[in-house]
Amino acid sequence: MFLSKKHVDRRTVLKGVGAAVALPLLDAMLPAGTAWADTAAGKTVKRFAFVGFPHGAIMDRWSPKETGTNYTMSPILKPLEPFRKHLTIVSGLRNKPAETPEPHAYIEQGWLTCLKPWDFGKTGPDSGVSADQIAARYVGQETRLPSLELTCGQGSARIAWRTPTQPLPQEGNPRAVFQKLFGQGDTDEERAQILAETGSILDRVQGEAQTLQASLGVHDRHIVADYLDSVREIERRVQMAEKASNTELVIPDAPIGTPNEITEYLKLMFDLMALAFQADVTRVITFSMDREASMRTYTNLGIAEGFHPLSHHGNNPEKMDKLVKIQNYHAEVFSGFIKKIEASKEGDGTVLDHSTILFGSDMSNSDRHNNDPLPSAVLGHANGKIKGGQHLKYPQDSRHGDLIFTLLERNDIPVKSIGDSTQGLSEV
Repeated sequence: MFLSKKHVDRRTVLKGVGAAVALPLLDAMLPAGTAWADTAAGKTVKRFAFVGFPHGAIMDRWSPKETGTNYTMSPILKPLEPFRKHLTIVSGLRNKPAETPEPHAYIEQGWLTCLKPWDFGKTGPDSGVSADQIAARYVGQETRLPSLELTCGQGSARIAWRTPTQPLPQEGNPRAVFQKLFGQGDTDEERAQILAETGSILDRVQGEAQTLQASLGVHDRHIVADYLDSVREIERRVQMAEKASNTELVIPDAPIGTPNEITEYLKLMFDLMALAFQADVTRVITFSMDREASMRTYTNLGIAEGFHPLSHHGNNPEKMDKLVKIQNYHAEVFSGFIKKIEASKEGDGTVLDHSTILFGSDMSNSDRHNNDPLPSAVLGHANGKIKGGQHLKYPQDSRHGDLIFTLLERNDIPVKSIGDSTQGLSEV
């Protein structure tokens, strides 16, 4: 192991007027001669991301035809082929307790709670608490933000529930997310005001950064330089998006800082998520790529129809092909997030190795608005407790709640059940 000139505390941040930039894990943060796995951080770091998309999937083009490890990647999930060893595709699961006659109003609320919203709280104080918030109780207390809720849809989808009666709002403005991650101040309003007065975050912490770099070894200096370059690039993109939104006259209600081009918007939010994990600002993130009943048009894909009307495909092959194109696009943009955290070294592995990421939807066939079977893909290894590299197909009416239960259990989160779950999925 490379021994640096001095020991740096894991919670070190670069501070300046109106800014506080957390750092990624450095060699200098490890006690001399101690393997990362033997440190407190190495034994406890567990990360979760729940990334949801609306309107389900064309299931015969989501699920591979073969099961086990030797399967052919499906058309929708093809962008995740480079991360095959980290990927577990789970087919055949149904979220029966969350099925409702009013799907678009309620279906997202059941994805991580595995219950109808009017059943929240009926069987105990945690019934209706979403899996991300259960995880945050146990892994979110050591970070500045216990959890982070994000969206690229217009309006909050109410996926994250802290209590059976308290949904958490999802932030859709990249500028506000950047402020939350790196700005100082007790409230979002204070952070926004400070940063408006002080300008670039990295300019504010430049002095401390130079002092820190002088005390580090060569390897750590490269890590810090690359990380700060990433922060600088995202700050630049956020500022460009803010400028574009400020000059937008057609949609005056568009939030400041939101890019007008969907690919840049999604990539920017995923890059902010990767930074949040890399700097250990939070260990739990819930992200809606869009909302149910979305009217977004994917003109970047040559598709002029609104997403929601198109989702009522009526088994029309042309419409279904267009939906597959959108769903494959979602997987492609999501894969950029996986690539970044796979490349982020952390101790004896990568950020992806230490993470548990669910990519899916609480809808199956968008034309029928059903929950059976759900599209679900898990990435990451939960510190070696999730195998990866396989497609698992379960029998009809197997419980989606058992998968959610398994993801928590593999991270040593004490939970008795999620919705109708009764046991974990040992094959995952």
